[in-house]
Amino acid sequence: MNLEGISRKLPIVSIAPKVKVASFNLLGDKELVCILAKKMMRKLQNVDFDYLVGPEVKVVPLLHELSKLLKKDRYIVCRKEIHGYMILPIKSHQPRGLVLNGLDAALIKNKKIIIVDDVVSTGATIHSVEELMQLAKAKVVSKIAVFKQGDRLHPLQKDVIFLGDLPVFTS
Repeated sequence: MNLEGISRKLPIVSIAPKVKVASFNLLGDKELVCILAKKMMRKLQNVDFDYLVGPEVKVVPLLHELSKLLKKDRYIVCRKEIHGYMILPIKSHQPRGLVLNGLDAALIKNKKIIIVDDVVSTGATIHSVEELMQLAKAKVVSKIAVFKQGDRLHPLQKDVIFLGDLPVFTS
C-alpha cells in the first residue's frame, strides 16, 4: 500500500475458501493514523457536524486524531457488546450488531454525526452504526472510510467517502 508518500506491506489473509484480502490495521501505526486523519480532514472540512462516531476497535486511533484536527472535544465509540459500565445501552438489530452507551446516546440526540470506519467490505458495520444513530435520534450527515474492500459497490456502501480501495483476491 502506498499512500501520501508512505508505504506499508499488508499481509494477505484468507477470509473464505478461495478468497483472500489485504489485511489493514491502524492499531499502533501513529504515522499512518496521522496521515489518514489529515487526508480525511480535507474531505470533511466543509461538513457541518457535532460528533464523530465509529465502531471499536481499529478505527479508535483514527477517531482520536481526526477529532483533534477537526477541533472536536469528544468522539463516540460503538462497542461490540454491552459492558458493565454502560447505562441504558441501546443495541442495533443487526445479526452482529453494535451497542451504544445510553449516556452517549443522550449526548448525540438531535446532533449531526459523521460515521468513520477503517475498511468497508459489505457496509454492514456502517449500517449498524447508522441504525444506532437512528435509535439515538441523531442525524448522519456524512460517512467516511479509509478503504473500500473490493471493486464492487454494495448497496450499504452508498454515500460513503473512500480514500482508496483494497483488492480482494479470488482463485
